[in-house]
Amino acid sequence: MIDFGLGKLRLWSAAAACAGLFMTQVAGTHPAAFTLNDVMQAPFPYYMVAAPTGAAVAWVFDAKGCRNIWVADPSHGAKARQITPYTEDDGFDIGELAWSPDTTSIAFTRGQSLEDETPANVNNSPKGPMPKEVWVVATAGGVPHKVGAGDSPSFSPDGSRLLFVDKKRILTVAASGDGEAQPLLIDQGTVDSLTWAPDGKRLAFVSHRGSHSLIGVYDFVDQTIVWLSPSLDYDSSPAFSPDGARIAFVHVAEKAPPEYFSQRSGRPWSIWTADVKTGQGRRVWIADAGPGSVFHPTISANNDVPSATNLFWTNHDDLVFPWEKSGWLHLYAVPVQGGTARALTVGKFEVIHVVFSQDRKRLVYSSTQDDTDRMHIWTVDAEHGSAVRTGQSHAIEDLPQIGADGALFALQSDGDQPLHPVVLSSGGQWRRLAPEAIPSSFPSSKLVMPRAVTFRAKDGQETHAQLFLPRETTSKPHPAILFFHGGPKRQMLLGFDPKRTYSWIYAFNQYLVAEGYIVLSVNYRGGTGYGLDYREADDLGPGGGSELNDLLGAITYLRGRQDVDSHRLGIWGPSYGGLMTALGLARASDALAAGVDYSGIHNWSTYEPIDGADANRRAVESSPIATIDQWHSPVLLVQADDDSVVPFQQAAELIEGLRSHNIDHDVIMIPNEIHDMARYSSWMMLFNAADVYFDRHLDKRSAPAP
Repeated sequence: MIDFGLGKLRLWSAAAACAGLFMTQVAGTHPAAFTLNDVMQAPFPYYMVAAPTGAAVAWVFDAKGCRNIWVADPSHGAKARQITPYTEDDGFDIGELAWSPDTTSIAFTRGQSLEDETPANVNNSPKGPMPKEVWVVATAGGVPHKVGAGDSPSFSPDGSRLLFVDKKRILTVAASGDGEAQPLLIDQGTVDSLTWAPDGKRLAFVSHRGSHSLIGVYDFVDQTIVWLSPSLDYDSSPAFSPDGARIAFVHVAEKAPPEYFSQRSGRPWSIWTADVKTGQGRRVWIADAGPGSVFHPTISANNDVPSATNLFWTNHDDLVFPWEKSGWLHLYAVPVQGGTARALTVGKFEVIHVVFSQDRKRLVYSSTQDDTDRMHIWTVDAEHGSAVRTGQSHAIEDLPQIGADGALFALQSDGDQPLHPVVLSSGGQWRRLAPEAIPSSFPSSKLVMPRAVTFRAKDGQETHAQLFLPRETTSKPHPAILFFHGGPKRQMLLGFDPKRTYSWIYAFNQYLVAEGYIVLSVNYRGGTGYGLDYREADDLGPGGGSELNDLLGAITYLRGRQDVDSHRLGIWGPSYGGLMTALGLARASDALAAGVDYSGIHNWSTYEPIDGADANRRAVESSPIATIDQWHSPVLLVQADDDSVVPFQQAAELIEGLRSHNIDHDVIMIPNEIHDMARYSSWMMLFNAADVYFDRHLDKRSAPAP
């Protein structure tokens, strides 16, 4: 039951929301030209991986929470096909696809949470949480075969065995996945980054040991481990030489700063090589002091996490790596013998996702070169440079893959087109691999094309955003909603996002626009896409909350538009965007009529350990909780109670403050859900609840209470 008394806790039933209560109560009065279900129905493609031979490619389609592996071979003109049989929105994610060398099977990881090592129970099973598991399925289709508990599957180059990781153990089993998996090695640290030597006789891996990390090399013949130039620093990104005799790796000599504290410079990182037999190493190159001295990796093309592959060893004995020397993340090359690094990419843009061709001659990457709010695919010769853009289009292309035969694949979207897998045709155009997967009822023709805008933050800095304007023309000003992404190391684009969470959020923002709202999606400081200084902004987060300047500037921008009703401004966002929502409501409540906060941080000092009394005081002062006495706008708080990224205690602390100050608020708690909600129904619940909440509090039209 919901109590509508001011300042009292309102607890909305997650079960009722999942059953569609919110939708049915506004049905018949909805002014939008399409439903939320319409714009959310397209399957979301992710984790694309090219086959090791031939021209085939595989990816995962998430169709309303039901995830399945698809494969396509564009060289034979056959239709793309689904090869796994899953049918439910059960919260089980699929990722870490690995082709067998003969391309007859694919290994993959499946679990209710792939975001961390903690088992989850998002489908509310009486049996409790289930660990991540490795499975194998034939590319011809059929029933997947479970291999064992673990993740990160990897086939040996000769196709004889399959390895996977279970925390501190590397396990081995027949390539078919049949039989009992046996430990190949048991390590003292947490293992990742399995990297095979070209001949398959050795395996490199990274062992994370808390205060340091090591690179080990396992010899399959001798059954021994050699540690490469071990130290008490942080080594990562192992890359074998073409002959397998040496390994290059990244060496970082100081612990990374806490995630939400900005740091533009530090003790310079370096690149080393070591002999795989003796472990003896030497430094090849070291970063200059100043910008770029702190190692910043590229992002994994198949996860929204730092990539394990940040070094590429070419056939000409050059090492290619990312570096922020110019203040922008670019690719550089340096001879293995040592020397001066030369830039392979240059300009005021960032290289985002990078893959290396099998012949070790060229790199394929996505970047925002010449198009700040969209990504496109580029190739660069590893020896001579000369970057070239592939497939001229006005859409967004990201997450590239390069096939064994040189074919280029990517995921493409646009302002009115959902993300879909594509291949570069011989004519230089991107061609869809599974056009039939997008339902004919998807409302592309009814969506709006957002446009890039800039405005001045309160402190005068330029801030980037995307503006969504309703199609309908009216003489009356529109209510408007501010959206803030999470991260904050992220960038919203002029179209459906290559990340699942933000693709669905983009769809929801489009739905709000169809209802008559103006939406402003703000790429505030701390985010990516605008260089090192913008991402590592002064006084960010717990260091002073300088991102509030962008929020206040966004409010001023909207209030200055004649088509905006300045009395009906809303704000919403997930994670760090939830922090921004709460910060706005706690610092600019007079300007904001209502907010929706999903899993926001509300008190920096209780979110993560902060050393020093002064730093702790500043962290509290930078938090929404510090000025809750200035907060009087209503807010809907939504929280997943198995959230390991932003634990529910953050919401609980804010709720206590809202109660004590008699502030109007509603709460939805989702049992067993995780931070990046695993179930499609959970996202639909959030979106429907937010829709009803804004509808009531921005007084756009009369709406029944949920």
